Amino acid sequence: MKEIAEMTQHIVKKAKEYDRDTIPGDYATLETPCPNCGGVIKENYRRYSCCGNTGESEGCGFSFGKTPGGRTFEASEVEQFIKDKKIGPLEGFRSKAGWPFTAEIALKYNDEEKNWKLEFDFGEDKNAETGEIVSFDGAESLGACPKCGSAVFERGSNYVCSKTVPTLEQPTPSCDFKSGKIVLQQPIDVDQFKKLLSEGKTDLLDKFVSMRTRRAFKAYLAWDPEAGKVSFAFEPRNSKYPPRKTSAARAGAPAAQGKSAAKTAKTPKGKASAKTVKEKAPRKARTSSPGSAPSAALAAVIGPEAVARTEVIKKLWDYIKEHQLQDPTNKRNILADNKLKAVFGKDSVTMFELAGIVGKHLVPVA
Repeated sequence: MKEIAEMTQHIVKKAKEYDRDTIPGDYATLETPCPNCGGVIKENYRRYSCCGNTGESEGCGFSFGKTPGGRTFEASEVEQFIKDKKIGPLEGFRSKAGWPFTAEIALKYNDEEKNWKLEFDFGEDKNAETGEIVSFDGAESLGACPKCGSAVFERGSNYVCSKTVPTLEQPTPSCDFKSGKIVLQQPIDVDQFKKLLSEGKTDLLDKFVSMRTRRAFKAYLAWDPEAGKVSFAFEPRNSKYPPRKTSAARAGAPAAQGKSAAKTAKTPKGKASAKTVKEKAPRKARTSSPGSAPSAALAAVIGPEAVARTEVIKKLWDYIKEHQLQDPTNKRNILADNKLKAVFGKDSVTMFELAGIVGKHLVPVA
């Protein structure tokens, strides 16, 4: 009890001294300055936050969580994220429903709060319809557009044809070729997309995740000229078992396939095959049994006629109920009178013993 009291005092003391704003620990101080005010960014137990120019004040309010979407930032990722204001695509995120997903994360300026906020970027181009002139000067061309032959560039979270957006050379877009950098949680890097543009398809990629079944699958990304878009292509199945023949295939199969077909071809028309199916003999009609003859003791109760066993039991119960031979306190017990005592061999039996006793008093009639 003394040890319990000391432990309780220790826990209460720690609880009273607990600082609700943080938990003591060895936390990092980032080298990259705050994008909002240029102050020092420090790590605490939950977030990365601006601590002002000296690193000891409240700062400008810039902060973001250490574990967005259930995935914890690594120190190198945080430095790159604040410096470039975007990072990804990164794997390992999980939705509120528990499904894994891959996405980019971006720092975007919020005009109302006058500060930068962390947001997931899934590739939607919110400025696609604004008509803002886009310039690809200095950007590396990834290859020729399979639809119109123009240059393809990286733009945001997509790979786009230069003629899908307004430019100085062409203010009105004339092409719609576009493909995401992340397709069903599979990141598509620049080298793979260059291969798609030059050879028609990527290498076999193994991290696609079905939206319907949530299962991973392998596939190529390939240009489909008929559909006019990038679609999936799959490896041919190498099965050691031949495909199962359908009824239609069997009906249209040549007559000379296999030994059985050759034998069929040799059979002259109008003549039956040598091998005929033997007809089954009709089932024999079941004849009713003449019954069983009761012993002298049992005949005194149900009569001397030969009857079936089920009829014997029925007549016994008729006799029992007629003479009120069931035990009033327990209807399952049968109290024997003089006639039944000769059959039972004792003063009383249970209803479950009745069939066994009766069988000893029946002789099958030939």
